[in-house]
Amino acid sequence: MTYIENVFVCIAAPLLVAMFCVGKKHFRVFLFFIGGMSMCLLSAYLNTFFAGYYNADLQDATTQIAPVIEEIMKLLPILFYLLIFEPKPKEVFAAMLIVAAGFATFENTCYLIQNGAAELSFLLIRGFGTGAMHIICGAIVGSGMVYVWQRSWLKMAGTFGLLCAAITFHAAYNLLIAYGGSVQFIAFALPLLTLVIGRILGKLLKHLPQQPN
Repeated sequence: MTYIENVFVCIAAPLLVAMFCVGKKHFRVFLFFIGGMSMCLLSAYLNTFFAGYYNADLQDATTQIAPVIEEIMKLLPILFYLLIFEPKPKEVFAAMLIVAAGFATFENTCYLIQNGAAELSFLLIRGFGTGAMHIICGAIVGSGMVYVWQRSWLKMAGTFGLLCAAITFHAAYNLLIAYGGSVQFIAFALPLLTLVIGRILGKLLKHLPQQPN
């Protein structure tokens, strides 16, 4: 067992214990969070494999391979949830965000271990930036799937389109990060600004008068 698996076990173990103590009401929250961490772990293996297979350098792997693999892996638990349990629309959106949060948490933890904690301010900025990026990508897919999965003719094409949108946002974020310098701080700010704007627009849309059928 390598180092990254040891980290996963140390984080997942207390979550599993807590999951079986809180009862069925909060069971899925822990399960999806651990699922997100698991997808992050599997993504690390796949990223390494495909980067080696295509002989990609660090920048190509970060901007071209990682966004595709990571967004697909985050989607898999939600597809399983939809196909097996047929949840309510609100439950799908919440589950996608929890998976994304678990993914971002484990990714930030691995980054911390690999790069140290000397620059706390940078880690704080990166933690919020990367976390917001994964949450936004999850929100894009989750909110869209609430709509497309209610229409059988739109399921496959709609899911693919949402996945492509999330991959594009993720790739743009990684590209700005890979550029380095002051540009990476713009990248960290971009998901946070997008999240704030999205929340404001969401509240405004809720207060708009409903059109009669």
